[in-house]
Amino acid sequence: MKKIFSIVAISVLLSACGSGERVSKEVFEEVNEAMEVKKLSEAEIIDAAMVWGDSISMEAQQQLVNQLQQAISEKGIPGAIEFCNVQALSILEDVGKPYGVEIRRASNRYRNPADQPTEMERRYLETYEYDVENGNPLAPNIQKINEGEELLYTKAIVIPGGLCLNCHGEPGKEINEEALKVLEELYPEDQAKGHKVGDLRGMWSIKIPKKEVVKRM
Repeated sequence: MKKIFSIVAISVLLSACGSGERVSKEVFEEVNEAMEVKKLSEAEIIDAAMVWGDSISMEAQQQLVNQLQQAISEKGIPGAIEFCNVQALSILEDVGKPYGVEIRRASNRYRNPADQPTEMERRYLETYEYDVENGNPLAPNIQKINEGEELLYTKAIVIPGGLCLNCHGEPGKEINEEALKVLEELYPEDQAKGHKVGDLRGMWSIKIPKKEVVKRM
């Protein structure tokens, strides 16, 4: 059985270990200077980034849902699957650009290989999986990475309702034959079927440069 850490334990671990990546002297000095001018504490920046992460993840979710619903109404479920295959990543990129952040979804049961978790993301996913299994609250988390240059915001994604099961439910039950055929053609390594409402689908993973947070405070 895998050893599962709580969110707090992971946060302490990652703070102690860091990401192993070096921060440029220019970036470090730029952020520190801005903090001093605005008289900001580290805790204030992290709190602001947490609020920011909540807002950005909700915006990204809403954009995906809105455009997916439009695709379903125009092309049906099979057409919506094709739409997601082509457009989902670019939608997230468009949401992140104005904020200067990198948005992605990560899952241990990924559909698109681009959503495979990094080693760090996998730790958080395992914690969310543990929390779901034990009925614990699924709390968002934020952690310093890259020696403090960036903040990593994560939030669990659960299956919210029956609409999602048209693509993520049981083949032959919620997923009809036409939709299943499209999934098999586009995602031959698909691991995202067989879900129920309330299941953990994955998590939001948002890299937030600290300088972007400071700049907007």
